[in-house]
Amino acid sequence: MNEVLEKAKLAKSAASKLAKLSTNVKDKALEMMAQALEAQAEFIIEANKLDVEAATQSGRHKAFIDRLTLNEQRIKAMADGLREIKQLPDPVGETVAMWKRPNGLQIAQRRVPLGVIGIIYESRPNVTADAAGLCLKTGNAVILRGSSEAIQSNKAIVKVLSQAASEAGVPKGAIQLIEDTDRASARQLMKLNGLVDVLIPRGGAGLIKAVIEEATVPVIETGVGNCHVYVDGQCDKDMAIKIVVNAKTQRPGVCNAAETLLVDRKIAAEFLPVVVKELREKGVEIRGCEKTLKIIPDAVPATQEDWNTEYLDYILAVKIVDGIDEAIAHIERHGSGHSEAIVTDNYFAAQRFLDEVDAAAVYVNASTRFTDGFEFGFGAEIGISTQKLHARGPMGLKELTTIKYVVYGNGQVRE
Repeated sequence: MNEVLEKAKLAKSAASKLAKLSTNVKDKALEMMAQALEAQAEFIIEANKLDVEAATQSGRHKAFIDRLTLNEQRIKAMADGLREIKQLPDPVGETVAMWKRPNGLQIAQRRVPLGVIGIIYESRPNVTADAAGLCLKTGNAVILRGSSEAIQSNKAIVKVLSQAASEAGVPKGAIQLIEDTDRASARQLMKLNGLVDVLIPRGGAGLIKAVIEEATVPVIETGVGNCHVYVDGQCDKDMAIKIVVNAKTQRPGVCNAAETLLVDRKIAAEFLPVVVKELREKGVEIRGCEKTLKIIPDAVPATQEDWNTEYLDYILAVKIVDGIDEAIAHIERHGSGHSEAIVTDNYFAAQRFLDEVDAAAVYVNASTRFTDGFEFGFGAEIGISTQKLHARGPMGLKELTTIKYVVYGNGQVRE
């Protein structure tokens, strides 16, 4: 029996036991997993160094290396994420609604785990801990299939987490890692109907497209982050600069980083030179439209492709627009439905942006970098969904459950 099938069967067996696990046992496991991450930080960092060294030698860009790299601070953040999950209410068993029918039947909606969740993801090893913690809290078994670039890191993290969870009373097989990083293993996981209940891809456009097209297992689509910041003609310019620079450079290799800056033509001549100066000091390459080039003549001319690109790098496309109408139209045409922001002092412009922009998260006067499960108070996230079925935006605990109907009767029969 090959690795993928064997681990899927173990996960399926564990899922039925996990669904019955008490909140106390799950919370104890989460705390022990957090403590184990902190205690074994050096072991994890040493494994991570092997991945970082290999990525560096293969010529991976700076933002990619940043996504891949672990240090004590990031491992502490992973542990804190598990503790945040521990503190949140357990959704499993929650009665969502209850009502009584005229025939006396009482019907209730109750939250239950999804079952076995497969996650195919790329080079961010912190996803390993986030996914394991969220799935455990919601009574789901998880099968993790990370990228080859992060395999040593993922193996170390899963070893630490699995041992701690087992010691706390979590059934064997609840947290699985597919160590075979050949594409064939991912394809097999995508087609394990009957063993895997749902598949969640986390990564770039290519990965998500491949999973959507090839999977026969149900998929929750996490989206590409072609995010925009629109700077309105009426705004606090200092605030706008701060937001734009943060949205692009705080961590450029993540899906909620800004990829396009839209600027109202009324303030472009005054605003662009100042914000571009600060962006360039952070190492950002500017790709500008024709109007932008007249103000920033040494910018790289933007192509049509730039408006649709998730760079995940120190690159920002810049377009001057004729007010909010053109800004919203541009986002509608090129946005990926992830996170969009407006910087404005105009109440009516802010409300129009909130009402008319179709995205999982829409911001007024704040950075797109906040679209994150931890920042939204979910402890962590399994991914950020840009689809509209079942879940949208950062997916926390409730999004990893489904509903079953519980019906109470006293002898009713249907005539």
